[in-house]
Amino acid sequence: MNTPLASLGIVLATVAGMEVFAWAAHRWIMHGWGWGWHRSHHEPAGGWFEKNDLYAAVFAGVAIVLIALGTSGRWPLQWVGAGMTLYGLLYFIVHDGLVHKRWPWRWVPRSGYLKRLYQAHRLHHAVHGREGCVSFGFLWAPAPERLKQRLQQVQRQRQQRRTPGG
Repeated sequence: MNTPLASLGIVLATVAGMEVFAWAAHRWIMHGWGWGWHRSHHEPAGGWFEKNDLYAAVFAGVAIVLIALGTSGRWPLQWVGAGMTLYGLLYFIVHDGLVHKRWPWRWVPRSGYLKRLYQAHRLHHAVHGREGCVSFGFLWAPAPERLKQRLQQVQRQRQQRRTPGG
């Protein structure tokens, strides 16, 4: 089964799997017990690097280990590591560059998939703090209209909790 087509399939399946993993990690780790590192991503930037970038370093380390194990005879781990690396590259370009403007270009998409992704991530950051956020994916995003409705629902629930007798 060690064929170029199988290897490509593993890389692409890993990229898709990484989006599912990243969504869950963002939702329950980064906005949960891992908030200490992720908080920097939800605050004004104080320099080129932020503490949240440590997550990328950890995932890159895992990918490097998988590639090393795979190239030393443990097929297909190198292709899983390659898929993780490709996902990291896409994240680096789209999330860090397009959405957060950590790159020199200042382009805002006006239509299509990239506009949807851009809007969804901006809505994720519309909430200050880690509670009540929407859209935890990095390369896939629900429709902005659904996210806006969810944000409004969360805001109403918070207001009701703060209002005595509400």
